Amino acid sequence: MDFYIFRHGQSTYNLAGRTQGQTNASVLTDQGKEQARKVGQKLVGKGIGLLITSPLTRAVQTVNLANEYLKLPIVEDKRFIEVNVGEIEGLHYTEIQEKFGEKYQQWRSSSPLYEDIKFEGGETKRQVRERVFSGLNEYAENKSYAAIGISSHGIMLEQVLLSLNHNNVKVENGAVLHIENKNGQWLFRELF
Repeated sequence: MDFYIFRHGQSTYNLAGRTQGQTNASVLTDQGKEQARKVGQKLVGKGIGLLITSPLTRAVQTVNLANEYLKLPIVEDKRFIEVNVGEIEGLHYTEIQEKFGEKYQQWRSSSPLYEDIKFEGGETKRQVRERVFSGLNEYAENKSYAAIGISSHGIMLEQVLLSLNHNNVKVENGAVLHIENKNGQWLFRELF
């Protein structure tokens, strides 16, 4: 079974250099809307039967614009929401560096040494992976569709890549990660 997980288009917080986390105040920019439409164009002909989205506005906007080309049912699933960044949500990256310097660098690191670091009120990368893969495994076991598309977020996608031992963890707005569940095993296919 194939999964096409895509990062939402550029948002107002992306443009402003602010960390988003689970805030719902960030919406797509004009460029982000164009990126979302391009996601839809990329996914035409992939055999997708269902679209799933994080409940955050920027992901919902992205899936709706992509769906202009796909015309599929859409369901929301909070397991694919972005990481809860706790006390740093909404802060500008320079402000985070000033207040949390080394901790923020460790938290952003792809090293497994730091997978249990979190900010007050937030969640760890390990918790994100557990949440996301509980959703992915449930949909993979269902086998109702040959392929599913998921509208989600950058750090969530980075954690999926890391769990598949793929170290190219920078996921741009509008990028699509193709993974496959084959006999219960998760396989990286491509990032486009």
